[in-house]
Amino acid sequence: MRFQKLKAKLGLVVSEFNNEITYKMLARAKQYIKRADASIRYVCYVPGSFDMPLMIGELLKKKDVDAVVTLGAVIKGETGHDEIIAGNVARLIADLSLRSGKPVSLGVTGPSMTIEQAMERIEIIPMRAVDAAIKMVFRMRKIRNEKLKSYTMNSVSIIK
Repeated sequence: MRFQKLKAKLGLVVSEFNNEITYKMLARAKQYIKRADASIRYVCYVPGSFDMPLMIGELLKKKDVDAVVTLGAVIKGETGHDEIIAGNVARLIADLSLRSGKPVSLGVTGPSMTIEQAMERIEIIPMRAVDAAIKMVFRMRKIRNEKLKSYTMNSVSIIK
């Protein structure tokens, strides 16, 4: 019997704010996922990056989601609002990942970024976010399976 590798099942959370950027990021993420060991279970839209944590929390409760990929663009305005948004979103995303034990990748660009800089990152950020989510799903599976093995004093496991 041939062993078939289990694909990573992903939920995507996409900001509608700055959608001239984020919808292109979503298209790139979908293209990359098609070529990777993954499948999309959900694509969830939220009004802005600030709204992502609530939707991420719901996706992480789902049994058919191994990881969540976030896609957003926080653009610099006339105030420091972008710094507050980006910092809080990143912190809350990390907190959700730790609490759930499931990976959440940060595909939110910014802060202190112009629209032009965000446009330049449309290709690379979704690819990195999807890649990080998939790698973490497989590495978490490895480390969880590794726990079941017995250890000797000199054994070292490398999870890559």
